[in-house]
Amino acid sequence: MPIYVYEVINLDGTPGDTFEVIQRMSEDPLQVHPDSGVPVRRVIGAPSIGGMWSDAAMGKSTDDSNLKRLGFTKYVKTDDGRYEKTLGSGPSSLSAD
Repeated sequence: MPIYVYEVINLDGTPGDTFEVIQRMSEDPLQVHPDSGVPVRRVIGAPSIGGMWSDAAMGKSTDDSNLKRLGFTKYVKTDDGRYEKTLGSGPSSLSAD
């Protein structure tokens, strides 16, 4: 089910705080806040659609097991500024010195 964003309508008509509600697409938009009963309106925004370039897909493609399978070497920066190898072939550490 989609998550809809609503904003409170202040007494002077200006937008107030926002909140999210999970609703079916077939449900009518809320007219009042479910807890306080103050008037609200639905905020129209860009949809969040997962796909090839979504955060979830990028996390999977840069996962250690996937990098290893593809033959990449991964280095992680340490507190002292060096890079230590965590996966793959190559030197065990790198430094800018």
